[in-house]
Amino acid sequence: MSLVTRCPACGTAFRVQRDQLAAHFGTVRCGKCGSAFNGVAALVEEGAERLALEPSPQLGLFDPSRRQAPSAGPAGTPMPEFMAEPQPARRRTWLWTLAALLAASALAAQAAYRYRAEIAAFVPEALAPRDAACRWLRCAVLLPRRADLMSLESSDLQADPRREGLIVLEALIRNRSRLPQEYPALELTLTDEAGRAVLRRVLLPADYLEPERSKQGIAPGGEAALRIYLDSSRTRATSYRLYLFYPT
Repeated sequence: MSLVTRCPACGTAFRVQRDQLAAHFGTVRCGKCGSAFNGVAALVEEGAERLALEPSPQLGLFDPSRRQAPSAGPAGTPMPEFMAEPQPARRRTWLWTLAALLAASALAAQAAYRYRAEIAAFVPEALAPRDAACRWLRCAVLLPRRADLMSLESSDLQADPRREGLIVLEALIRNRSRLPQEYPALELTLTDEAGRAVLRRVLLPADYLEPERSKQGIAPGGEAALRIYLDSSRTRATSYRLYLFYPT
C-alpha cells in the first residue's frame, strides 16, 4: 500500500511505499527542491483535494538534475546540519603537516649525528659542514667504529728479555671496511695455569698510540702493527686472551 507525503519546504506531494520510509528511519529528500524532511511526519491523506503527485522523493537522491546545491534549500533555507557536506579542518591539517615535518627533521638530524663519521667518509664535501656543526654542538668528530669489520690477524705475548717484570704484547689489527676506522680498544686478560684470570686490563688507543697516529685511524683495508709494553711483576701469568672492541 502506498502513502502520500508532502515536502514542507515546497509543498510538493509524493507517493511513497512503507519500506521506503522504513529504510532511512523516515528521512527522505524532496525530488523537486532537494530539501530533506521526515516523510512519516509529513504524511497526508488523499481526500477530495486533487494532489499533483511527483515521482518518489527518493529519486531525487540519484538524479543530479533534480537536486539543488547542498549549501541551501529553497528560498535560502539552510540545509539540515546532518545533511551538510563536511568541511575539511584546514587548521588541524596544517598542524599535523607541521608536526610531521618537524618529526622528520628531528629524525634526519639524529641520523646525521649518529652516522656523521660514515657520511663524512662517503661524502668528502660534507667534512666542512660536519666540522662546523660539531663545533657548534660541541660534539667529538670521530672516525667510523665497526668492530665487526675489524679483526686481530695475529698476537703474541712475551717477556721482555732486557727488562725484568715487563712483557711485550705484539698484535696485528686489520681494517676490513671500505672506510677508515678508529683504532679499537684492546682487552688483555692474563691467566694462570688453570685458566683463571689473574690480571685484566683495557687498553684504549691513547694508551698504546701516539695522539697523531690515533687521529688518523686505520686506512680502508689496511693493517696496523702494535707493540705494547706492560708491567707484569705482580702476577704469575702463563697465558693470555686478547679481544678488540669499541666502548659504547
